[in-house]
Amino acid sequence: MAGLLRSDSIPEVGEDAAATVSMAETLSEEERDELRKELAKVEEEIQTLSQVLAAKEKHLAEIKRKLGINSLQELKQNITKSWQDVTSTTAYKRTSETLSQAGQKASAAFSSVGSVITKKFEDVRNSPTFKSFEEKVENFKSKVGGSKPAGGDFGEVLNSAANASATETIAEQTEDETH
Repeated sequence: MAGLLRSDSIPEVGEDAAATVSMAETLSEEERDELRKELAKVEEEIQTLSQVLAAKEKHLAEIKRKLGINSLQELKQNITKSWQDVTSTTAYKRTSETLSQAGQKASAAFSSVGSVITKKFEDVRNSPTFKSFEEKVENFKSKVGGSKPAGGDFGEVLNSAANASATETIAEQTEDETH
């Protein structure tokens, strides 16, 4: 155990091999024997721990098999746990709250845009240009369709004009066939 407490530097991967050799040369024979014994002991402990770990993993797999837990279920549990961990973080809660507020503001903005568009359509319909156009359509309707009172909506006017035009075409075809 005295070797574990030593403050000698241990060469890292990629360090100069010459530095390692020179350190080995400065050790006494007694220190080398002690280090070899310690090395053997640590390697044996690592081997034992590896065997214990393998036995524990085998036992774990057997317990899971008996419980009916398979890899897919484990994955689902891990994902669920991870999601719960994520959603419980402060960052997630703040982000969720911010996105919720942004959604509410966007919804209010779209509602406002809809109101503005509706208002603009009303303004166009009440504009002098549209009124003039509407009057011209009404005049056309009275000339083509007869003596219906003015005031029908634009769709009715167009349908009436189309029907009157179709009626005139049929009358002309009938007249041509009789001559």
